[in-house]
Amino acid sequence: MIGNYLPPDWRQSQIGLRGEPNIEPFRQELRRGCLALAALAELRDEQYGYTLRQSLKRRGLSVEQGTLYPLLKRLETQGFLVSDWRQEGGRQKRYYRLSTAGLRLLELLQREWREIGRTINAIVDEPQSRAA
Repeated sequence: MIGNYLPPDWRQSQIGLRGEPNIEPFRQELRRGCLALAALAELRDEQYGYTLRQSLKRRGLSVEQGTLYPLLKRLETQGFLVSDWRQEGGRQKRYYRLSTAGLRLLELLQREWREIGRTINAIVDEPQSRAA
């Protein structure tokens, strides 16, 4: 939330079935920030979009095409990925790999991820009596 603005999907009741809070908007927000890091890490080895999606899915991070491909395009436009088209099995496939800048970005994001993780874990794991 920025100021008083609430995204449209947050204006709905935040109570789901069985009276449980609806965590979906929060889950999506968390995933959005993690996806770029996960994609960069998987692209340490060159892959094309479909194999990247499958690799992320095998690791427990399912990503829709409509989310992944715009991310790859944006990272390429920003200079963090390099891609080229190749003919394979009678089909054209676009292969992606990290650029030098992308490798450096991955290193910096990994460091940041670990620091944020330590901080959040310390906050979340703090005993209830101290948090109140």
